[in-house]
Amino acid sequence: MSKQEVISKTVTILDQLPVEKIQEINDFADFILKKLDDKTLQDGINQLVQKGKPYNFLEKEEDIYTVEDLKVNYK
Repeated sequence: MSKQEVISKTVTILDQLPVEKIQEINDFADFILKKLDDKTLQDGINQLVQKGKPYNFLEKEEDIYTVEDLKVNYK
């Protein structure tokens, strides 16, 4: 069944329902859409993190202090 056929069938069914049930279906459709938007957003963020490698600076940390900086040497 094509997308347009499913939409037409759904509209036909909605025409037969009372307003309260149509509102429930509308709320559910909003929930599904929000869930899809959240997943799309999260996938986009994950791709940016993988491509951008924002934590690379942690791998190449420069040495700020050396042994010579110690005031007291413990053995």
